[in-house]
Amino acid sequence: MVALKDLLNISGLSVHFEGLMALDGYSLQLGQSEILGIIGPNGAGKTTLFNTVTGFIKPAAGSIRFDSQDLTALEPSSIARAGIARTFQNICLFENMSVVDNVIVGGELRERVNPVGVIFNLPQFKKQETSLRERAFELLHLFGLEKYSSQTAKSLSYGDRRRLEIARALATSPRLLLVDEPAAGMNPKETGDLLKLILFIKKKFNLTIILIEHNMSLVMPLCERIQVLNYGVKIAEGTPQEVQQNEEVIKAYLGEDKSAPG
Repeated sequence: MVALKDLLNISGLSVHFEGLMALDGYSLQLGQSEILGIIGPNGAGKTTLFNTVTGFIKPAAGSIRFDSQDLTALEPSSIARAGIARTFQNICLFENMSVVDNVIVGGELRERVNPVGVIFNLPQFKKQETSLRERAFELLHLFGLEKYSSQTAKSLSYGDRRRLEIARALATSPRLLLVDEPAAGMNPKETGDLLKLILFIKKKFNLTIILIEHNMSLVMPLCERIQVLNYGVKIAEGTPQEVQQNEEVIKAYLGEDKSAPG
C-alpha cells in the first residue's frame, strides 16, 4: 500500500522576538483531510505559528513545505494563492465594506483580477466579476448570511461576523484552512453550532484544517490529533484521549483535574 504524502511539512521552525524564543524547533507532518488541534497557554506560540505559516512572520530557522512547494520565504499573498487560508483570533474583516464584497475580495485574491480589465471594463473582467459575485452569494447562502449581503460587515452580530470571516477564507479556494480561536466569545450553543459547521465545510470543500482553540468542548470532539505548545516548544502530540491523560500537559495547561477537558 502506497503511503500518502504529507500536505504540510514543517521542520525545525524557530522564531525569535528580540531574544524571546516564540517557537523553538517546531515540527509538523499533516496529512490531507486531517483536523489538527493546537492548544497551549497564552503566549505558547500558537498564533505565531499561524503567522509564520502564512508569511506574516519570517522564521529564523526551519522550513515550511506545502504540497512539496517551499513556502518559507514567500509573501502572504503568494501563500494564499498556493492554497492556504486563515481566520484571525481578533476578527479581521473589511468593516465598512458590504458583506458580499468581503467575500468577493477573497475570490479576487485567488483569481488575480487584471487591473487593465478593471480600468477599461473589458468583457473578460465583466465575466470574471459576475463569476466572483455568484460564488460569493453561494458561500453566503451556505453560511446563512445571504440576507445580510448588502449590509456592512460591522453591522453583523459577533457570531455572523465569525461565519463571514470563514466564508471569505473559503472564497480563496483553499486546501488548508487555519482557524484561530473561532469559539472565543461564544456560548455553548454557538460553540456546538460551530463544531457542526467546521465538520460540514471540511467535508464539502475537502479541507485540511488546523484549529487553535482554548475551548476544550470544541477541540476534543472535533480534532483527530492534538499538539500542545508551551513556551514555543511542542510538549505533547497525540489523540485527544492521549493528550488529555498526558501528565506534562495537565501540569502546563489543563490543570490538575484530569476531567477538565471532557
